[in-house]
Amino acid sequence: MKLSEIRELVHLGAPEAPYGVRGLARCYDIDDLARLARRRLPAGAAGYLDGGGEDEWTLRRNRAAFGEIELVPRVLRDVSRVDTSTTVLGTPVPLPMVLSPVGAPRMFHHEGELAVARAARHARLPYGVSTLATQPLEAVAGAAQGSPLWFQLYLWGDRSVAKDLVARARAAGYRALLVSADTTVRSERDRELHRGIELPAPELTLRTVLDGARHPAWSWHFLTSPALGFPNLSMHGPTSRERMKEMFDGTVSWSDLEWIRQEWDGPVALKGVLRVEEAVRAADHGVDAVIVSNHGGRQMDHVPATLEVLPDIADAVGDRVEVLFDSGIRRGADIVSALALGARAVLVGRAHLYGLAAAGEAGVRHAIDILAEELRMSMALCGAASLSDLGRDLVRVSGPPVAGRGA
Repeated sequence: MKLSEIRELVHLGAPEAPYGVRGLARCYDIDDLARLARRRLPAGAAGYLDGGGEDEWTLRRNRAAFGEIELVPRVLRDVSRVDTSTTVLGTPVPLPMVLSPVGAPRMFHHEGELAVARAARHARLPYGVSTLATQPLEAVAGAAQGSPLWFQLYLWGDRSVAKDLVARARAAGYRALLVSADTTVRSERDRELHRGIELPAPELTLRTVLDGARHPAWSWHFLTSPALGFPNLSMHGPTSRERMKEMFDGTVSWSDLEWIRQEWDGPVALKGVLRVEEAVRAADHGVDAVIVSNHGGRQMDHVPATLEVLPDIADAVGDRVEVLFDSGIRRGADIVSALALGARAVLVGRAHLYGLAAAGEAGVRHAIDILAEELRMSMALCGAASLSDLGRDLVRVSGPPVAGRGA
């Protein structure tokens, strides 16, 4: 949602302005949205949104890696028209961007995936829906109204659960399947534990109740909306923390890609790839894309920033499969950097969720518009009139050498 639209909605305190839109008028970048989101969320929900695995080294590395990138512009190029369109997994899109799957978004806004799906439909962007979604797959498809949806699949010991979810996603019209490879067991996230997060719903303690009282709008919607849960898994039994640990049992292997290919006839992307040899092996198994990702720093700690390993993976398999980038995007210049280092498109997770927490659908739309405008500006300032103009010659690295940086 562009600032001009936001200001029109809040002019003279328009009563029809959706909840939270008023604050968007002062959000000029994703960090502004993040600050607004944190003010509107209780500590537990904010901790879940911001937090990472264990000591959160990887979480910080994802952002620090972008700080080491220098973009060296070309000058005297005609950039009066900048084209940001491309295709991702066979779908034409106006931006090289996908809204990434994240579990339990109703913790940030009572509509959760429905609000995100409507924003993605407005922007004509793909939206990845998590296995741990807090709205039914079919309801999200209804909100998307035919715009591209991807389904992110976790694999557990009981493969019948996964097969049922894949069948439901196919029947509901989801276009691509993202198979998460980096969550065979679930990590411990200390920040969530300290703040009393118990997925799918916050643990009700005196501390969390008092914190909720300081955020009345969030608490009102939480208490007056249907109980927060994982409806796509509820038919397979309760999804308590202990049950989820049992489900993430470590049995996932490469052989799973074979039966997935039999169950799903659309594009398949393997998410969570950080090693060149495994990107090559994924291509050999017939996937259509690899998603270079460390789960936003939320799983294994002390792993490389995704930007550090992206160039080598793109060099190894970029001519065989689409290489998508995930983890750490906050600026349009970050998107330029990832594309210049070999990505076809980026997945945006926390950035769109900050918008969701700040103002629901309007906030997600605003997050998309911020990144889109920054992307166009960064491309123009780099002398790139189209995405095909983004290449390694634009990138210089100021920090210590890492994988792929000599390219």
